[in-house]
Amino acid sequence: MLDESLLDAPEALARADRRGLLRGAAEAGARVRTAVRHATEAGLTDLKPDGRPRAILIAGPGTAAVCVADLLDGLAGAGCPVVRLAPTGVAPAAGALRWALPGWVGPVDLLLIATPDGSEPGLTLLAEQAYRRGCTVVAVAPARTPLAESVEGSHGLTVPLATSPYGAYEGVHDEADRDSGSYEARRVEDEAAPGAPGTLWALLVPLLVLLDRTGLIAAPVDALQKVADRLDRVAERCGPAIATYSNPAKTLAAELADAFPLIWTEGRAAGAAGRRFAATLAELAGHAALASELPEALPAHGALLAGNPAGGVDTDGTDDFFRDRVDDPAALRARVVLLRDRPVDAGGLTAAPAARELAHGHDVALSELEPEADDELEALAELIAVTDFAAVYLALASGDRS
Repeated sequence: MLDESLLDAPEALARADRRGLLRGAAEAGARVRTAVRHATEAGLTDLKPDGRPRAILIAGPGTAAVCVADLLDGLAGAGCPVVRLAPTGVAPAAGALRWALPGWVGPVDLLLIATPDGSEPGLTLLAEQAYRRGCTVVAVAPARTPLAESVEGSHGLTVPLATSPYGAYEGVHDEADRDSGSYEARRVEDEAAPGAPGTLWALLVPLLVLLDRTGLIAAPVDALQKVADRLDRVAERCGPAIATYSNPAKTLAAELADAFPLIWTEGRAAGAAGRRFAATLAELAGHAALASELPEALPAHGALLAGNPAGGVDTDGTDDFFRDRVDDPAALRARVVLLRDRPVDAGGLTAAPAARELAHGHDVALSELEPEADDELEALAELIAVTDFAAVYLALASGDRS
């Protein structure tokens, strides 16, 4: 159950936020600026590539790496195929993930490794395999980690991960400890979860700078500075001190508390943001969701609108009519979340009216979110930032204190 009173209690939210998730979401703009500086210091902005790679391969652990690959694939469009390398298995001895290059990879391809850890032996082996194939390797990882040292030792390029500009998160145990002054501050590293807010931008931005130099993506440094400014403005609108009625992230979290979100997206940037939202809801809030792009979402999710996604009967297909229903959990109803990266009055074909009609025809509630920004990168950043805040609020107000 969602404790809605917690949403409008900033101090209580801060005490509940043991993983520093709210701070991570709020400092996304600062992460972008730090990542741009690291990319510049690493020499990415001065690169003069001979041409475009034949293919871009991306490897890394967790939802952040998946989202990075998804975003780069969408932004690159038809300019170059972007292939995410999924782990091929687990090493029997250490239980570590393994990655492998496809057989066709060679000197004309580019391998990008994105990780907030850098100690994964599977990624180190992958970088060594790419070096033997003559494939160029660029990694975004914490400095002085085994992966960073391996990539640099094999003539690759490493960009240090942009960490939190304010160090580790300081938390307290409870109100009584605060009042007595006897508590010990707990330090929680902000990289506790690969999908945590802030981590995505630390991994993504250096790769945007790199691909801008290759001509695959238009992401110059001044555009990334505008992205950072946009993220700051979203943090002001969605921060814990802003009341729910005027806070789009808190409003969305409250709407999704007892719902099964069907995230429908329209537009290239919105598609990536919607898939990111579904993954973040699962990882941070333990809240299942499905994401699909319009117009394919209409037939794909049509049956879910007609019934209870969680089921309303016993597992054997029967229901005890005479049971005491007072203690029954509330039925989990579908709720459509419509994300669009284009303004309402934009020209061209749109499936949004059909989506609204389908949802309303099944008496299913619908939430809509559109960015204020017109630029593609800024619109993408705004959608991701608002939905990241919503996932964090849902996690905290639903009782997540881990």
